[in-house]
Amino acid sequence: MPKVQVLDVTGQAVDEITLSDAVFGVEPNRVLLHEMVVNYLANQRQGTQSALTRSEVAGGGRKPWRQKGTGHARQGSIRAPQWRHGGVVFAPKPRDYGFSVNKKERRLAMKSAFSAKAMDENVIILDKLALAAYRTKDIASMLAAVGACKKALLVLPEVDEKVVFSARNIPGVKTAQVNTLNVYDILNYDSLIIVKDAVSKIEEVYA
Repeated sequence: MPKVQVLDVTGQAVDEITLSDAVFGVEPNRVLLHEMVVNYLANQRQGTQSALTRSEVAGGGRKPWRQKGTGHARQGSIRAPQWRHGGVVFAPKPRDYGFSVNKKERRLAMKSAFSAKAMDENVIILDKLALAAYRTKDIASMLAAVGACKKALLVLPEVDEKVVFSARNIPGVKTAQVNTLNVYDILNYDSLIIVKDAVSKIEEVYA
């Protein structure tokens, strides 16, 4: 079982925690991780692109010139695709790009993401995180103290408005709760900072 030091907000080790092998010690399944990242990005697409086909463009109801004898190529409408202001061939239309992944695959992908972070020693466990006021400076100093100077995902056991509002002004920092975690965010951020109380919730859900 992987062991990780528990740090306080000043970066000092105050305890040691043993992470569950069932969540943080499995062999990462790269195929599933890729599938879940593609799934997340596909579900984020709005799919609102739209263009007009030749049947939807206004005008063009009259044949521009007679079929034969003009020296021009035959034409049936000035709204055909080869004309300026004509319709679009195979015009894109609004659609849903999302697709679903079954529950077992989602769970295994989450375990793989947690384990990949643990293997790379990018999991940081915080003893607790509580702010007396809305202060971005306090979150920034905590991140520097624990060595998370790049992109960091801060996992809270429950919604804490002071922490959420204080962290959202820092570029590259995102807060999440156990029930809002996803594979894309875990892999996208360099450091995974988990408050100690959230670790037990993660292991309870995914172990």
